[in-house]
Amino acid sequence: MALAHSRVFGQPLLTQATSPYKAYIETYGCQMNFADSELVAGILQAEGYSFTTDPQEADLVLLNTCAIREHAEEKIWQRLKYFQSLKARRPHLMVGVLGCMAERLRKKLLEEAPVVDLVAGPDSYRHLPQLIRQVEEGAKAVHVLLSREETYADLAPLRLSPYRVSAYISIMRGCNNMCSFCIVPFTRGRERSRSWESILQEAQDLAEKGYKEITLLGQNVDSYNDRGVRFAQLLARLAEAVPQVWIRFATSHPKDMQDEVLETMAAYPNLTPYIHLPVQSGSDTVLQRMNRGYTAAWYLKRVEAIRRYLPQAVISTDIIVGFCGETEAEYQETLALMRAAAFDSVYHFMYSERPGTLAARRYRDDVPLEVKKARLEGVIALAQELSLQSHRRLIGTRQSVLLEKPARKDPRDMAGRTFSGHAVVVRQAADRYPPGSVLQVQIVEATSATLIGDVADPTPVSS
Repeated sequence: MALAHSRVFGQPLLTQATSPYKAYIETYGCQMNFADSELVAGILQAEGYSFTTDPQEADLVLLNTCAIREHAEEKIWQRLKYFQSLKARRPHLMVGVLGCMAERLRKKLLEEAPVVDLVAGPDSYRHLPQLIRQVEEGAKAVHVLLSREETYADLAPLRLSPYRVSAYISIMRGCNNMCSFCIVPFTRGRERSRSWESILQEAQDLAEKGYKEITLLGQNVDSYNDRGVRFAQLLARLAEAVPQVWIRFATSHPKDMQDEVLETMAAYPNLTPYIHLPVQSGSDTVLQRMNRGYTAAWYLKRVEAIRRYLPQAVISTDIIVGFCGETEAEYQETLALMRAAAFDSVYHFMYSERPGTLAARRYRDDVPLEVKKARLEGVIALAQELSLQSHRRLIGTRQSVLLEKPARKDPRDMAGRTFSGHAVVVRQAADRYPPGSVLQVQIVEATSATLIGDVADPTPVSS
């Protein structure tokens, strides 16, 4: 799954400590991992655990890991060294590794990181209580089997954000797209869709608890299919079931996004016009080596369709530079596509070879690191230019903004997001409007990273 708004690494989960057994969960990677951590928290809560933001207070430390890039794995090895020193002072501490890295490196983790007591893959969280008991009895515990059925539809996540504003709902798991660079099909298994009834029930429960925004998650939401209910039908049913809630989704695969989804988004006022559509490269030859299943021209036609159905749409994408064999000319084609698509936001990465993928078996990782870095800098510069252009177009307009939390730089301001997905700092709003308020905001300034605005109408649309 492509990364969207959840690139924060090492974010601990938080709830009130009411049990003598405390857990600390540290989450790395994509939105799906953050949703999985809430699922794990729900399982642990049922076992009597409370939660802490301080690992030195914890009886159980869990690292929910990402394997999509080498840097993410390196971060985990560094953290395990820290927990090794912590365990030397607190021998009873139990340390577990969850997620995609657990699935990929289970043997290496147990052999080279003696601090690790427990290893559980993305389809193994239901077994955590038994695995914990196994460790308590003095043995290492491992469960990493992939499943063709597991969706966790019957398990309730524990929402641990201090702000009841936004929530994730996982609608499917796994991926059937064998992109040559991607490890996800090997760490998360094949696609399986959760029942639409359970998704609607979870959305209605969130709405009743006061949540204002829901993000539907899947590695490729456009391939959702539960007994003939496809993604467009699911969106329509959700929009009707919780009309007061803003609904977003991530991620779409370009080859699978159908006009029916766009028509549905245009038809319902609570389906937000934000689409994350990863292109990865603007070169047809690179796209072919990546096994993406489309050409640059075909992708741009999808962008045109989005703009036609949803004129106010915000489109973000992923770009990988330095993929196997990428030439300077192919790199320039990527820059040209970025300009043609006029992306509102771009997430950018250097290619990182993942063992076991088709690319690792078939191609040489032959683009020098310095070339990768230079190309990444070029993509970043253009991405910032495009984002600034996108934001400047909104100066002088009024936007509906959902307030999420106090702003990081100045706690008197509030951080929020427009209906279409732009980040906004609302000045001098913290003392008047709580998180979850929806306001009309006059946009007065813009940077490449955010919009800046003032409250235009002192009466909240909702709160």
